[in-house]
Amino acid sequence: MNTSVQQYIDLYRQAEGIIKAHSAEPMNAVRDGAFADFQRLGFPSKKEERYRYTDMAALFEPDYGLNLNRFEIPVDPYQAFRCDVPNLSTSLYFVVNDSFYNKALPQAHLPEGVIIGSLRENVDSFNQYYGRLAKTSEDAITALNTMLVQDGLLVYVPKNVKVDRAIQVINILKAPSLKGSAGEQAPFMVNRRVLIVLEEGAEAKFLFCDHAADDCHFLTTQVIEAFLGDNAKLDLYCMEETHAKNIRVSNVYIDQQRNSRVNHNVITLHNGITRNKLNLELNGEGAECSCNGCVIADKQQHVDNNTLITHKVPHCTSNQLYKYVLDEKATGAFAGRVLVEHGAQETTSQMTNQNLSASKSARMYTQPMLEIYADDVKCAHGSTVGQLNDAALFYMQQRGIAVKEAKLLLEFAFINEVIDKMELAPLRDRLHYLVEQRFRGQLSKCEGCKLCR
Repeated sequence: MNTSVQQYIDLYRQAEGIIKAHSAEPMNAVRDGAFADFQRLGFPSKKEERYRYTDMAALFEPDYGLNLNRFEIPVDPYQAFRCDVPNLSTSLYFVVNDSFYNKALPQAHLPEGVIIGSLRENVDSFNQYYGRLAKTSEDAITALNTMLVQDGLLVYVPKNVKVDRAIQVINILKAPSLKGSAGEQAPFMVNRRVLIVLEEGAEAKFLFCDHAADDCHFLTTQVIEAFLGDNAKLDLYCMEETHAKNIRVSNVYIDQQRNSRVNHNVITLHNGITRNKLNLELNGEGAECSCNGCVIADKQQHVDNNTLITHKVPHCTSNQLYKYVLDEKATGAFAGRVLVEHGAQETTSQMTNQNLSASKSARMYTQPMLEIYADDVKCAHGSTVGQLNDAALFYMQQRGIAVKEAKLLLEFAFINEVIDKMELAPLRDRLHYLVEQRFRGQLSKCEGCKLCR
């Protein structure tokens, strides 16, 4: 058996009692089953279609520390993260590693019945949702997260309630100092869970920002489950701006019912290794989703986005647009699959992946796929990988623009199509600025999430 797998099997057997003692019963109820699934599956190899571009076993091979005993790690998130995005009025919440930070909550009043809090403390009321979408029998990373996770974030919006103010959640990674050391920190692993429940007619906007408070090696697994009732609307923005020592493995599962709307955006501005998986099911007629990705990577950064959108019923619409700009020795991957099942007539789907390699050593792997079992559909997909347009560069130089500046302007124009699709106008404006700074190399060293500086 692979040593990466065995060390987590041994860990669970040794620490099962501790893990369960510091968690909630509904989370513990599915834990042993997840452990059995992880033993059976092991880490996926590159031979598996959905994991062919990232070596998962290698990511988990180092000996990471975990805070299973729930020792308090001193951190003041308001000092570590200051948000002043102009005109972006949000309700600001923090998750420190995997725990909801409840020592200082925002003053903004939420509509009646809305719950934003610790998953461990509230999951008893929502145990019918926990683990329902994130099937551990089908994915080893989800199984690993389910068997080790002890807390996370719960968001619940009742029927017909609209949360006008955007909810901003800052995920802060903070490692404990080694005993007897002068601030030295060992590699640290975090397993985070998010459960979002929007009942019929509910609406909410979420902005998740990943931030590393320490310059040490982090490995984060994250599983998000989102349930949307009839006519519900969810805007979900996930932004990563950490550092080169950070590994992030995120699995997102979304269930849409009749006439629901999802706007899902993934923005990767700075990272080490990132692997994002999205499973979205359109289970009610008239449901629509728009899934967008914006990736800027250089040095030896690696970003792998994998999506599966399943049309299960008629009259649903899905749109995907993922754009990458890769420089130096960066590696990018996009694998998107749209599955139109039997009977899902009058489906409309468009999947587009466009990529720009700004250096000869950058590598991009792209694999758009359509799998259709209905005959009355409008489905299309396309993918391109190219370099900067020499004619455009020459044209700009002829008008006195330096080569470096001309290259930056072309890259900026290329990626802006994704940013312009974001409905939060203040965030959109701020990202235009951040992307320009990123291309100029001014965000190459993380000093806190640049979204809010």
